[in-house]
Amino acid sequence: MKLATWNVNSIRARHDRLLAWLRAQAPDVVCLQETKVEDAAFPVDALAELGYHAAIWGQRTYNGVAILARTPPADVERGLGDGDDDDQARLIAATVDGIRVVCAYVPNGGSVGSDKYAYKLRWLERLRAYLEARARPDQAWILCGDMNVAPDDRDVHDPAAWEGQLLCTPAERAGLQAALAWGMSDVFRHHHAEGGHYSWWDYRGLAFFKDQGARIDHVFATPPVVERSRGCVIDRAARKGTLPSDHAPVIVELG
Repeated sequence: MKLATWNVNSIRARHDRLLAWLRAQAPDVVCLQETKVEDAAFPVDALAELGYHAAIWGQRTYNGVAILARTPPADVERGLGDGDDDDQARLIAATVDGIRVVCAYVPNGGSVGSDKYAYKLRWLERLRAYLEARARPDQAWILCGDMNVAPDDRDVHDPAAWEGQLLCTPAERAGLQAALAWGMSDVFRHHHAEGGHYSWWDYRGLAFFKDQGARIDHVFATPPVVERSRGCVIDRAARKGTLPSDHAPVIVELG
């Protein structure tokens, strides 16, 4: 299985790029974030022509998540399902070929200390509870998406400049690690221990061309899935060209 996660930053804006990328890479499963369209506007037919079934949860202008798969996604679940009054389309889960795939778009957090920042930390706590309520670490689960957290200093181009900044604060990193401590690990780090790999570059200041980025898009998995992983790469080429997303896809190969 070839699985990818990609924050497309508007499926309307990235429609043609997404279809071209799917033709070139031919992944079996793709998790998308920030689709930014309501369900009725999602390009289901165009994706079906390429052989993909779509499980979607959209939202106008903001957020939006989707799972595309060559095998029809089963047991689709939208949201964290914890009774919290939350209508933000940030998480969708489905079973594909025996693996429970969870696609998540973690809140950005706005600014450190803000209400949005507190919401982000609370959302990560809810994510841990979501995992605990639904599965065991010995089952085949993948959690992937734009987590809006750079787990450690290897994941930013200039740790000193990023220290204490959004995406890198101790509270954000601890919140993500607490969720993963349920029983998941970083598939990319399973294959690449070194720093210097990024999945997001700000549109401003020629950040991409200077390679001033952060690794905030992740594929996490339980041990049965990690053991099957043959490799994990960031498709930096997908960030090039005209009108790109500010994120690059992360791709995992499973045996």
